[in-house]
This record gives sequence, C-alpha cells and structure tokens, in this order.
Amino acid sequence: MATVITVAQQKGGAGKTTVVAQLAVAWSKSRSVALIDIDPQGSLSAWYRERQEKLGAAAGGLHLSDIPGWKIGTELDKLRRRFDIVVIDSPPHAETEARAAIRSGDLVVVPIQPSPMDLWATRATLDLATKEKRPALLVINRLPPRGKLPETVLAALRESGTPIAQSTLGNRMAFASSMMEGRGVVETAHGTQASDETEALAAEIVARAGR
Repeated sequence: MATVITVAQQKGGAGKTTVVAQLAVAWSKSRSVALIDIDPQGSLSAWYRERQEKLGAAAGGLHLSDIPGWKIGTELDKLRRRFDIVVIDSPPHAETEARAAIRSGDLVVVPIQPSPMDLWATRATLDLATKEKRPALLVINRLPPRGKLPETVLAALRESGTPIAQSTLGNRMAFASSMMEGRGVVETAHGTQASDETEALAAEIVARAGR
C-alpha cells in the first residue's frame, strides 16, 4: 500500500512543484512513484511532458495522473496498490481542492521560503492540515547561503510548534536547470550540494511518513 505525500502551500511562488518533482525523481531511484497533479496551472504536468520527450513514454519510471481535485479519491484508489509512493501536487489559492489533497495525505509537506510573507501566508495551509488531522512537515526551500533573515524566520517557525525538516533546499540554479530538462538534480547534478540536499530531504520525509 502506497505512502501518500501531499505537497501543499496556499501561498503561490513557494516552489511547491519544484519540490514535488525533485523528491519524486529521488524516490524513483529505489521505489515506484506516482504523481498526481491537481493544480489547474499544470506546471508539474508540463515538466512531466518534457521528461517524456527526453526519456520516452515511461518517463524514467514515474507515472503522472493529471486530474481535477474532485477526482482525487478515485484516482488514489487506483494508485495505492500499484506504487510505493504517491505524491500529490496541490493548487495554491484553492481551499476546496487543497483540503481534499491534504485529507488524502499520510504526511503533508509544506514548502516555505525564508521570508516574512511566506511565514505569515503559511498559517492557512497549516490550519487546513490541523482541521483535517493530518501531520505536517515544514520544508525550508530556496534557503540563501547567508544572512540573518532566514534565522529570524526559522525561530518564528519553531514557535509555531509544527515540525521542521532538518534537511533544507538551497537557492540553487541547479534546481531550475534540471526542471527545464524534465529531470531532477539527482540526475543532472549528481554529487553536488543540490543533489545531496534533495536526497537527504527525500530520506527524511520517507522516515517521517513511516516508510
């Protein structure tokens, strides 16, 4: 039976889809992975199509379902027994669809950039997870290499009581470059800091989800 990871963030621009794609590729090295894209913007689906063009119909072992949010329950019923991990990319600014995705997850991963705006906006996503009684994990994304602001934001996040992943993703061009190719950094930049960060985060999330 698959572990379902929902990646959710009501604030747009937090790098949610990039996190989904990077983690999925990392997990696919040792597990069967399915993706569900319920975001009308379709960024994950566009990345997957690029991946299919580069790697063929199998897309390097990943499966994608591009569906409206109201079909998520039916689609999960089909995928749970076929895959080890199912990752849901949920839409921002759409509470009904986000709520359905969060309700379906065994763990809700919430990407957040180290900025006051992201800190304030993330509360809505965490409130949804609390209402649906789903465990949440904050993931710091696009962490700059230096500066006092990230530490200030991290301190405020710790006060929220929501678990924060020890692994972070830096603000690195390698992530965007790999996405343009329909790939992940574990494929295009293996052995770099970006790849190491992704693999560490992927392992931490699986451990927290109990798989």
